[in-house]
Amino acid sequence: MSKRDYYEVLEVSKNATEAEIKKAYRQKALKHHPDKNPGDKDAEEKFKEAAEAYEVLSNPEKKARYDRYGHAGLGNGGGYGGGFGGGMSMEDIFSQFGDIFGSAFGGGFGGGFGGSSRGRRVNKGSNLRIKVKLTLEEILKGVEKKIKVSKYVSCKTCNGSGAKDGNAYRTCSTCNGQGRVTRVTNTFLGQMQTTSSCPSCGGEGQIITEKCTTCYGNGIVKDEEVISINIPAGVGEGMQMSMSGKGNAAARGGIPGDLIILIEEIKHESLIRDGNNLLYDHYISFPDAALGTTIEVPTLEGKARIKIEPGTQSSKVLRLKGKGLPSVNAYGRGDLLVNINVWTPQNINKEEKHILENLAKSNNFKPNPQRSDKSFFERMKDYFK
Repeated sequence: MSKRDYYEVLEVSKNATEAEIKKAYRQKALKHHPDKNPGDKDAEEKFKEAAEAYEVLSNPEKKARYDRYGHAGLGNGGGYGGGFGGGMSMEDIFSQFGDIFGSAFGGGFGGGFGGSSRGRRVNKGSNLRIKVKLTLEEILKGVEKKIKVSKYVSCKTCNGSGAKDGNAYRTCSTCNGQGRVTRVTNTFLGQMQTTSSCPSCGGEGQIITEKCTTCYGNGIVKDEEVISINIPAGVGEGMQMSMSGKGNAAARGGIPGDLIILIEEIKHESLIRDGNNLLYDHYISFPDAALGTTIEVPTLEGKARIKIEPGTQSSKVLRLKGKGLPSVNAYGRGDLLVNINVWTPQNINKEEKHILENLAKSNNFKPNPQRSDKSFFERMKDYFK
C-alpha cells in the first residue's frame, strides 16, 4: 500500500510555513488522538500518519529531500528497507511531539496514553552514522547490504531495566511513579502551579534498589549487530537514509536512536555519472572516422555495439537511450552518452607520412571552416547555458 503525500495528510501547501505546518499537525493529531477515539484503529492510524508527516515536514533537511525525491528520498514507502524513517510508535510520537499539545489532554503527554506512565521521562538513544559504499552496478538495480555495526544494545541480563534480575526496583515515593512533581507556590499575584521532572527518580518513576552487575544500572551494553539495509535503485552520492530505531539503545528501556546511512559512490573504471545519465569517452582512428565502423562500448549491463557513420567528426555524441541509471523515484532511466574522439597519431613512419601528404592535397581532406566553426560555437553555447 503506497503512502499518501505528506502535504495531503496535513492539508497544507508545499509553500506552507513552519508555523502553518505545526498548526495543521496539531489540529489533525487532536482530532484523531487515541484518548479521544478509544478503540478506533482507523483514528489511531491517522494519528500516526499525521505524526509521520509532521516529523518529515518540520525537519528542514528531511523536507528538502522529500520535496526533491518524494517518499523515495526517505526510503521505500516512507522508509528504506521497511524500517527507514516511517513506522513511528506511540512512544515515539508522545516523546517527540508531546509539547505541541500543551494541556489539551490533561498535560503530561510524554510517555504513552491511557495509563499511569503519562508524564514519565522517556529516554532516547543516540543516533548512529555510517557510510555505505556502492558501485554503479549496485545503484542500477538496488542492493541489500548487511553491515556489522558497533553500538549500544539492551542488556540481556536485566532486559534493559538496569536492575538486578530485572526486578530490583521500586516505585518512586516522591512522584508515585508519575515521573513529575507539581508544586504550588504563593506569589503576590496568587498561587502559581509548576510541574517539573521528579528530582528523586530523574523523571523515570522508578528507583533501582540493586543495580545489574552486567550493565551497572544503565540497561545498555556495547555490542555488535548485523543490520540488513535495503538500498533502492537510483540513490546518489551524499544522499542520506534513516533507519528508525536502529541506532543506540536507550538507557533503561527507552526509545532507540536512529541509524543514519550516508551513500558514497565507488568510482567506475570507465563510466562517469552525470545525474541519471552516464558518460563515456571513446577514441577511434582517423580511417575509422572517415570510412565508418562498428565499435563496442561498456554499459552497466555488459557491452553494447554502436555503428559509427562515415565522416563522423570528433566530439560527436551518440546517445544510447535507457542505458543510464534509474531515478530514485522510479520514473524511467537516464541515457548513456558516448563522446566520440578522433585519435591523431603522434608517431608516423615515412610511408604513412607520404600517404598523408598526398591526402592533404585532396579537397575532400580539407576541413570546412564554416561547418566546423558553427559546430564549435553551438557546443560552447550549450555548455554555458
